[in-house]
This record gives sequence, C-alpha cells and structure tokens, in this order.
Amino acid sequence: MFTTRPTLQGTFGMVSSTHWLASQSAMAVLEDGGNAYDAAVAGAFVLHVVEPHLNGPAGEVPILLAPAGGEVRVLCGQGVAPAGATVAHYRGLGLDLVPGTGPLAAAVPGAFDAWMVLLRDHGTKPLADVLEYAIGYAEDGHAPVENVGATVESVRTLFETEWTSSADVYLVDGHAPRPGALLRNPALADTWRRLLAEVADAGDRTAQIEAARAVWRTGFIAEALLRQSARPTLDTTGTHHTGTLTAADLAGWSATYEAPVTYDWHGWTLCKAGPWSQGPALLQQLALLPAELPAHGSADYVHLLIEGCKLAMADREAWYGDAADVPLDDLLSAPYNAARRTLVDETASRALRPGSPGGRTPRLPEQADAISVGGPGFDPLGAGEPTVATAGAVAEPEVGADGATRGDTCHLDIVDRWGNMIAATPSGGWLQSNPVVPELGFPLGSRLQMAWLEEGLPNSLTPGRRPRTTLTPSLALRDGVPVLAFGTPGGDQQDQWQLHFLLAVTLLGQARGGLDLQGAIDAPNWHNDSFPSSFYPRGMRPGSVTVESRLGADVIAELRRRGHDVTVGDPWSEGRLCAVARDPRTGILSAAANPRGMQGYAVGR
Repeated sequence: MFTTRPTLQGTFGMVSSTHWLASQSAMAVLEDGGNAYDAAVAGAFVLHVVEPHLNGPAGEVPILLAPAGGEVRVLCGQGVAPAGATVAHYRGLGLDLVPGTGPLAAAVPGAFDAWMVLLRDHGTKPLADVLEYAIGYAEDGHAPVENVGATVESVRTLFETEWTSSADVYLVDGHAPRPGALLRNPALADTWRRLLAEVADAGDRTAQIEAARAVWRTGFIAEALLRQSARPTLDTTGTHHTGTLTAADLAGWSATYEAPVTYDWHGWTLCKAGPWSQGPALLQQLALLPAELPAHGSADYVHLLIEGCKLAMADREAWYGDAADVPLDDLLSAPYNAARRTLVDETASRALRPGSPGGRTPRLPEQADAISVGGPGFDPLGAGEPTVATAGAVAEPEVGADGATRGDTCHLDIVDRWGNMIAATPSGGWLQSNPVVPELGFPLGSRLQMAWLEEGLPNSLTPGRRPRTTLTPSLALRDGVPVLAFGTPGGDQQDQWQLHFLLAVTLLGQARGGLDLQGAIDAPNWHNDSFPSSFYPRGMRPGSVTVESRLGADVIAELRRRGHDVTVGDPWSEGRLCAVARDPRTGILSAAANPRGMQGYAVGR
C-alpha cells in the first residue's frame, strides 16, 4: 500500500502532533529523561505558540491517558459556562444563538489547568523545564506555517479597526505573519516568565505547580482575563458585547478526572470522553456496523459508514450534553443498534433521525429546523473548525468586519519507553475567537457557541455545565492492554475521520511487523455534514458528502447514483490524524502523522 512516509518504529519514545516543532519539543523532553506526560505538557505549550490560529492557553483540552500498568482515565480540560451565562441573559440581549466570537462565547478557560494537573499528578519535570520550549519560541520567534498568515489576513480589517490588541501581535508593522520571517509573541513569553518568577519560592515541584494554578485562577492572569471579558467587543452578531466571566467562575473551576466511556469491538476496547464531548459518537458508529463489512474503500463501504454516521450524529443532537443524564447504556446496546441498523438502505438519507433509547422520546433543538438548509457554497461551519486541513477555497474562512470566522484544533499523541500513553486534542482560545488580552499575549475562547439557547435540552446553555465539545481524542486497548492513541482536528469531522482510520488499521493489515499507522492515515478520506454543525451559525447540509478525489471516479459515481450530494475535494484534503502505538508483546513503539497541510510530523527512536 502506498504511503507518503514510513510508519516510525523504535523502543525509546514516539511523538505525533500537528506541528513539527511541538513534536520535536516533546521528543526533547523524552530525551532529557521525562515521561510521556512531561513531554505532552511541553508540546502543548509549544502548540499555543506555533499554532495560535488553532489553540491557546485559555482554550480547552480533553486528555486520555493510560499510565503504564494503570487504568485509562479522562482528564477534562473543558471549562464550564460561567454563572451568569444563562439562556435568559442571552435571550434578553436579543440573541437566538450564542455568538461565534467575543466574550459572550467564552467558557471558563480549561486548557491551562488541565495541563498543570497532568504535570502535577503524572509528570516528573519541574514547571520551568517544560515551559522553556514555548517561552523560547514566543520570545525568539519561529517561522510560522502559511495558514497562520492566511488566517490573520482574513481578519485583518477586524484587527485593524476593532481588535487592535490582536493587531499588535499579529500585524507587526502592518504585516501578517509569513513563512520565512520570524513570528514573535513577547507578551506571551513575559506572561510565562512572570508566572515562573511568582511561583519560584513556593516550594518543591508540586507546590510550584499548585502555585501556578492559583496564579491562573486568582492572580495576575485571572485579573487580566476578567478585564478582557468586561471590555465591549465586536462579535459575530455585529454588535459589541461584554462577557459573563467573573472572579468566582475562575477561582471555582478546576480540571477533573473521570472514567472513559468504552465499547468493545472485535477484540479492541475503544476509550472516549463522555457525552459532554461527541466522543461516544465514534462508539455508536462502531456499534452500528454489521458483522461483515464491505471491501475497504468500495462504494458499499463508504455508503455504509456515511449512513451510520448520520444516525450516530442524530443521536448526538438529541441526547448528548452535560446538562442531562445521557442514556449511554441504551445508545450502545446491541438491541438498540440492531434496530437502528435496519434504517440503512441503498439510498442516501436526508433526514435527521434520532432514536428512542429505552423508549425515550427524542427532542431536537427547535433552531435546528431553521438552519437545516444550505445552498451551493454553503458553509455549515461558520465560526467553528474547518472541514478540511489544507489551504484553498474550501478551507479558508470567509471573514467579515463583524469577526465571523472559524478556528481549528491541534492534536498530540505520545508513548514513552515505560509504556505511558496519552492522546490529547487542544483547541479553542485561537486568535480568531477573541481579542488578544494585551497583558497576556493570548485570547479567551469561544466554546460556549456550541450550547443551545433553548431550555431543557441536553446541550442547553447552563451555568456550571460544559458545552458539548467536538474535541474527542481516542485510546484503544487490545485484549485489555493499551495499544493505540490517536486523534485529529476537524470539529464535527473528528469522529468520522477517526472511525475511518481505526477501520483502516484493522482492515488493511500490518506493515513491517506492526500496525500500519501511516497507511491508515494516508488512505483516501471523506466526511458528511448531514447534521447541525456544532459551531455558529449551526448550519447543516442534508445529503452532503465531501470526498478526496483519490477515492476514485467509480466510487464517486456510485455514491451519486445512491443520492449523495458529492463534493470532490483535492486529493489530500480530508483529515489531520496523528497516532502512536505500542506492541505489548515486543515493546516496539510506532508513530505516524498526517501529510495533509504539510505540518504534522511524527518523531521518535
């Protein structure tokens, strides 16, 4: 099978991420004696610097970790809605959707605290050691990838006229960042240096990490975040709004551990975050599969996965969210999925068809009916994460002076020589979400745009509850032993592309005596938008499928014959997967990364 790169193999450590500088920084930590969790924190803070259009410290991150010899756990770095973020408050402002940008869209920031909790509980390195890489790139500069500059150009008018603190960082002397020229963020470097100075005398490694968490919650960082939230800011509504974040919101939230949701499939156990994420949708898609699958990559195969995805995502809309008791046992049960499987026939469905787990009556957001039709060129993603990773007309956001834009996401996977494994999907707090906090060098996030302004839904905007996030890293066990960590950016597409990857790994065999991770990543990919987007303005395209042209003319023609509205994209345009693996029989580690977009890399030895 053709692959763009080899699947890396070794025994010391493996890292895969969406940017080569983050991968190499994490690898440097492994080389310096750190473990996978030390390396993940270092890599994550580098991602804030080198992919600022994709994530930031005030964003969010779900983390799946499998300590050597321990149980898989979820570390939730998704912040909650502030106490003042009620449906009544937003409706009182004349809104029927949470804006896609600005302080009204900001949840309590979650990413920083999650990384600190991970470092405290599972790492071995001092905070200063893991932050040095990010500080270096922020202070001394890095050569930005092309999409950083393209994104800044797309919001140039907004930055120059409204979000001027963002222009100070990203339009230096009027120039957007460009490849071959260094991009610096001295304010961010100063933030981390000041943080380290304030915690230096706190005590041992753990005490310093706890002191850093306190600075974030109640110290100079919290004070600056609150000032920014209180500034009237132009958002996607075309109006200036202030946020709802308070000192009590920041001081009262912390990252937490929980058990993963799991599903057993053909000797594999898939682990995902709970239904406050879209993670269980991957498990539902597996549960919907028949005992025998059509040939990989055939029209029958692609059609089957598209139609199963539609059913799982319809259930996501009706049942998932932190504001409800989600009936996961019923949604993943064999009888429920056997009945749902009969809904898949030879033609493309255009209906949003949630099921009735345990006899419950599904309820969809009323707003979904109003946004369920899109014409030619319709972009269902608005201010959310783009459908594809590559540059060009499909991927680049259409941005107006009101700040209507979208960001994306990062991902990293690491496995070390001791067998510790981690998968994490950092996102939010991107440079298009909110103005840069001038004292800090990074913006607030915009994750609340995923909650509905309608009472009584599982994903209703609710103080103290997490908005249902698209972020969804994966860990897979084989016969109860952690073997594979993987994930991808891509918003609502994440659990589509991850399913395709997982099935390719299991169906396409092995290479060089191990899992063919690179082959599975490189295989032709696709996605559909036949359900409400998680992002403002929450649109959808019933019947739509976007495929890579490499899928083949015969397959594309057959999909169209079955009623799919097929958009043929560039040959390498769908998915941004990363993956690492460990063979428990031999201890051999492996890694691979997505070639699309020309910035994701795996490293290891």
